[in-house]
Amino acid sequence: MKISDQTSVSMPMRNLISIIGAVGIGVWAYFGVIERLNNIETRATLFEADLLKAADQKPIDQEQYMLLEFTATQLEKVTTEMESMMNNRVNIDFLKTQVDKLQKDVEILKDKVRQNGSN
Repeated sequence: MKISDQTSVSMPMRNLISIIGAVGIGVWAYFGVIERLNNIETRATLFEADLLKAADQKPIDQEQYMLLEFTATQLEKVTTEMESMMNNRVNIDFLKTQVDKLQKDVEILKDKVRQNGSN
């Protein structure tokens, strides 16, 4: 059998239309999948760009971060100082009672010295 550009093929028209339709649907489906992949890839690229842009710190953000760090440091210092002062209340009350006792003792000694001086 010789095949050339003059060779004729006899085929029912129904089969020819089915083959052309199948090729058309295949091409349409292929380009639909490619379009969908391009769409998804574009969205991912834009999302990454937006994410990187949002991650960049502007000078205002850096200043706010530094203020926040400074405030946190100050809060830690105040908290530590307050915790150390909790015990001072007990010491102050103890010292008050000691001073009151000393004042009473001084008054008693003054009265004794006055009594001995007048005798």
